[in-house]
Amino acid sequence: MVLVRAALVSAALLAWHAAPAAAQAAAGVIATGSGRAGATVAALIALASVITGGWATARAHGRLARGHARDGAIVALVLAVIGMALAALHLATSTGAVGTGNGRGGAIVGVVLGVIGLALGQRALARSVRTG
Repeated sequence: MVLVRAALVSAALLAWHAAPAAAQAAAGVIATGSGRAGATVAALIALASVITGGWATARAHGRLARGHARDGAIVALVLAVIGMALAALHLATSTGAVGTGNGRGGAIVGVVLGVIGLALGQRALARSVRTG
């Protein structure tokens, strides 16, 4: 339970700090980076949800003996929601098309990875609840 609390607090702090940076990067306010910075942050958070969801699913199916699948599933779900929200924010505030260097392609990848992370986290959570 302590691991879940620590992960949730870390994810909330990361989102609290990353959301303004993603919005500023999408709007082109940050001069030292490109428009891809916000999309990169969102995609990396969503990728972390996919990895965590995969590990939690493997634990729920008994392939990994260490750890609790429920904790990993909750962390994967939280990271997926944060990654998708940041990617959607970047998509909503960026201008131009895919291929112009503003990060729209990366934001789309972030949304897709977030959906995959949500699916894996939900599957692991459902399996861990059934197996006790």
